[in-house]
Amino acid sequence: MRLKVEQLATALQKAVAPVYLVSGDEPLQLGEAADDIRKAARAAGYTTREVISVESGHEWPQLGLEADSLSIFSDKKLIDLRLPSAKPGTEGSKALIAYCQRLPEDTVLLVTAGKLESAAQKSQWFQAVDGVGVIVQVWPLQGQELRQWLQRRAERKGMRLDHDALKSLAARVEGNLLAAAQEIEKLYILHGATLVGKAMVEDDVADSARFDVFKLTEALLAGKLNRALKILNGLRAEGTASSIVLWALSRETRMLLHVKSELGRGANPDAVFKKYQVWDKRKHLVQEAVQRLKTEQLQAILRAGAEIDRSIKGQSAGDEWEGLFGLCLRFSGMAGL
Repeated sequence: MRLKVEQLATALQKAVAPVYLVSGDEPLQLGEAADDIRKAARAAGYTTREVISVESGHEWPQLGLEADSLSIFSDKKLIDLRLPSAKPGTEGSKALIAYCQRLPEDTVLLVTAGKLESAAQKSQWFQAVDGVGVIVQVWPLQGQELRQWLQRRAERKGMRLDHDALKSLAARVEGNLLAAAQEIEKLYILHGATLVGKAMVEDDVADSARFDVFKLTEALLAGKLNRALKILNGLRAEGTASSIVLWALSRETRMLLHVKSELGRGANPDAVFKKYQVWDKRKHLVQEAVQRLKTEQLQAILRAGAEIDRSIKGQSAGDEWEGLFGLCLRFSGMAGL
């Protein structure tokens, strides 16, 4: 069965299929679709999860072993198979066909892959998956589809974009759904659950000062404290909302905690970076920060951020900008826990 990505959530509410193939070259939609499947499987009792990342092609026998093995605690199992190249090759094709011909009990197979070529969709392995499971292909969004996606995303936050705001936002983020998701998050932080007009989009999305928060996080990941403090002072002088700065720093900290934890458990680095949307140009920055900062330091940054959030909301005393200055020091390792 083939589903559009927007149909997946409804289908998952009805039942969890034995096999899923999610493919495409739009990373945000692909990642979120896979996350929805994992959550639905977990809610249905598939609490054991085994990850297989196919890099060299020698990993395919592991699929058969996982399909045949029973958990010590008899838990239902999710096999999370990552196929970055979207080309299983001869061995992979045989393994996937064999799996679909003899579906193991109490097991869900989730295959995430890059964009499939048209020839792959006529292959035997693709047809085998289509015959027993669900195939979701994600595509870059444009025009009306992009505007509908933006509106749905805003409605999840309790917001609604009016016609002009929707057109203005779509024009600024077309071709980059990750940026679009961040901009909607930004609008929510600044205005809350409300009707968003064109003026709000132009003031908050088009203002180049807003994008400097990402330069701030890059400087902190690289351990460049002086540059980070210079950017922070510039953001304050330009009237950037302190809540936007805190959101960016907290988001980066949570990402580092997840990456550090999974790498510490021996997970494949490329798979981890893809999962948390760390693309090539940022990988070395994240690697440096993960090596430099201890788990306790990152947890302390989140606790300090929660206190700053209370200051911003007027729930506790303290200057939020002084608190943000302190967060930058913590990122550099110059502040104690």
